[in-house]
Amino acid sequence: MEHEHTHVREDGTVVTHTHEHTHEHAHTHTHQNTKLVLDRLARATGHLKKVRQMVEDGVDCSEVLIQLAAVKSAINNTGKLILKDHIEHCLVDAIECGDMAAVEELKKAIDQFMK
Repeated sequence: MEHEHTHVREDGTVVTHTHEHTHEHAHTHTHQNTKLVLDRLARATGHLKKVRQMVEDGVDCSEVLIQLAAVKSAINNTGKLILKDHIEHCLVDAIECGDMAAVEELKKAIDQFMK
C-alpha cells in the first residue's frame, strides 16, 4: 500500500512524499534531525572520553561526577530529539497507515530509554 503525506519543517518548507508500506514495520524516512543527533552523540562521546581520562588521572570524584552528569544530560537530550523526530515523522505516518505495531514498539523503546 502506498501512502502520501506531508511534513512541514521548522523553516516552513512543505515536503510531500510517499512511502510503500506493508503490514510489517517498514517505515523509512529521512529524519529531519539526523545531523543534530550525530553532533550531540559526538559531543556526548567527547564528554565520556573526558570522564575516562579524568578517572585515569585521579581527578577529584566530585569533578568526575559533574562531568558524568554532563554525559547523562547529553544522552538524555539526544534521546528526546530522536523521540521527537520519531513521533513527528515515523509514528504519524505509521498511525495514518494503521500500523499500530509501531505504537507498541515505541512504548517498548520508551520503557527501555526511561529505565
